[in-house]
Amino acid sequence: MTRRRKIVLLTTAIACAGLALGAARARDVPKVATGFIAHTLCSETFVSGLDPMRDLNETIDAMPGTGLLSWAMNLQIDRTRKDVTVSLFGIGRSHAVYREGLGCSLEHGRGIADVALPPDDKQPALLPEIAGPGLVAPQSEGLSAALDRAFAEPAQPPYRRTRAIVVMKAGRIIAERYADGIGPETRLLGFSMTKSVMSALTGILVRQGKLRLDGPAPIAAWQNPDDPRHAITVDQLLRHTAGLALGSSLEAKLGSVLEPVNTMKYAEDDMAGFAERAPLATAPGTVWNYHDGNFLILAQLLRDAAGGKPADALAFARRELFAPLGMHDVTLQLDGAGTIEGAGEMMASARDWARFGQLYLNDGVVGGKRILPEGWVNYSATATPHAWVGIGAGFWTNQGNSFGAKFRVDHGWPRDAFFAKGTIGQYTIVIPSEKLVIVRLGRTLNWPPEVDGVFDLVRDVVATTRENGKLAGAN
Repeated sequence: MTRRRKIVLLTTAIACAGLALGAARARDVPKVATGFIAHTLCSETFVSGLDPMRDLNETIDAMPGTGLLSWAMNLQIDRTRKDVTVSLFGIGRSHAVYREGLGCSLEHGRGIADVALPPDDKQPALLPEIAGPGLVAPQSEGLSAALDRAFAEPAQPPYRRTRAIVVMKAGRIIAERYADGIGPETRLLGFSMTKSVMSALTGILVRQGKLRLDGPAPIAAWQNPDDPRHAITVDQLLRHTAGLALGSSLEAKLGSVLEPVNTMKYAEDDMAGFAERAPLATAPGTVWNYHDGNFLILAQLLRDAAGGKPADALAFARRELFAPLGMHDVTLQLDGAGTIEGAGEMMASARDWARFGQLYLNDGVVGGKRILPEGWVNYSATATPHAWVGIGAGFWTNQGNSFGAKFRVDHGWPRDAFFAKGTIGQYTIVIPSEKLVIVRLGRTLNWPPEVDGVFDLVRDVVATTRENGKLAGAN
């Protein structure tokens, strides 16, 4: 296809979007596309330390249809200023700025909130160390074979592109492996695994009496009892049943640029404010609809409860969650208003994602101290009615009779497994019956579900650790 032909097709696509969705929405299409690329490249270049061109190619390959736009993007990475600028035919310009300790934020021409990074108070970890400083080789031939399979690439696309795997049994790493250029301390994007961390932070606020699961969520814009959004609860935000009219965040593909939730994420400074202004599409608590706006609102609630300033929220997360778990390789990235981007932009090492999973394996207790409210882990993994993918309150789950839960169990997952999940191949899987936490990070298509190899990985790890346990018992 010639360049002229591509330009005609792209222009036509945007024009059609304008006819279908209105001029304002069409205007946002290139902004959303360039914003996602700019922010991801900024994060993984300046926080993760990855090669930007390799990262760009792997990310585009994992998102169907984005290649139709990526060829037309102008990309500038300034390693001196530490920023990334992306435009599409000179329009839809997006600018992502890196700040030490804060990661990257999109800057839309109005500047970004000045944020003071809270000092590290060197709080001691309560979670026993999960491994020594060196790489932990697989502790059995079966585990080695499982990791070989998980990292193996098919001869033809779609490719797997596994970046990191950590397997923990009873609180200790028993196998880990990383792709070239990545190691135990490399901070990698968790995408929507961030939601599970926000769920944990929400649980801590509930334990402290600063939030309630039931009753109206304390959002200033919804306090009028005559406002139908007044009825929205924290539980409904956690379960994606609040009913706000923001579209869907369930798929990662070219068509996603048309969703208002992505205008919120890639064209707005104050993401939570945008979400809070959205009208209702359905009555609160009646319909399940997965979108990022719910968890951006939870991030605003966290900020308000922690003291109101960006630094207050960051300090709260570190003091109450990350430090007790020994999670030192973590970056919570912010929107332009200085609120934690609680829907999808946390970065952490694979080991730190595993430490987070261990908190849930331990029923919310670390070193004898209760971090999460009693019963919170079970609450998080309890299935949300009508959520066909199988999802609870901030975690995906195999509980219940959803299509997703049945599908995973039919593919070898234990029934009691629940997990944090991020788009294009991010997982932190907790299996209480096996005392296992399995972390897998990569860049893989979301569909078909077998393509990332996680079904095989879970089956292989469960089988080999069970067999090793039998052998150990025999000895």
